[in-house]
Amino acid sequence: MNNSITTVVFDIGNVLLEWNPEHLYKKLIPDAPERKRFLDTVCTPDWNLQQDLGRTWEDAVQTLSAEHPDKADLIAAYSDRWHEMVPGEVPGVRSLLLNLKSRGTPLYAITNFSSEKFAEAQDRFPFLKSSFADIVVSAEERLLKPDPRIYHVLFERNALAPETCFFIDDSAANVDAARSVGMAAHHFRTADALAEELAQLGLLPDGETR
Repeated sequence: MNNSITTVVFDIGNVLLEWNPEHLYKKLIPDAPERKRFLDTVCTPDWNLQQDLGRTWEDAVQTLSAEHPDKADLIAAYSDRWHEMVPGEVPGVRSLLLNLKSRGTPLYAITNFSSEKFAEAQDRFPFLKSSFADIVVSAEERLLKPDPRIYHVLFERNALAPETCFFIDDSAANVDAARSVGMAAHHFRTADALAEELAQLGLLPDGETR
């Protein structure tokens, strides 16, 4: 048990909310090799990350559509039908979040997310508005995990000591970065594995994790 850990910091995408472009593009591009080419060469992860850094979706779609006019409708769908990439919550994690909150644990979040889509996500999943003392959104800071500076935004804005924080993220690189700035961290895979580590840290008692 690590009694110095008092605060839990969540990632959002693929920790609390499931997100995968495949959910949408399996409908739009049924052929798997063609779909992979589109997501690897047109609506790429790097293109999407620019929205997480603050570029507007309008600008992103217009710019890419000018480069690939034959794919304009498919590109527009990435924004217009974004919610179809987010089928719902990751099973079991919100119950852990609410259990921690009910015990008075300070809760925060650091997320790579566009400002526009995060506002939509908060409207669709109201617990995102009510659960956290503060949320550091990459697009608002113009910083992306795993840049260590985004973790320091959380510390400095909320007067948090890194060694008191337990960070949860599905990305190994983001977890490594959190550890490099002094946080304890968990590479998220399942709610059950997370619950076990929360219990080991004394943040949730055994038998009351879910």
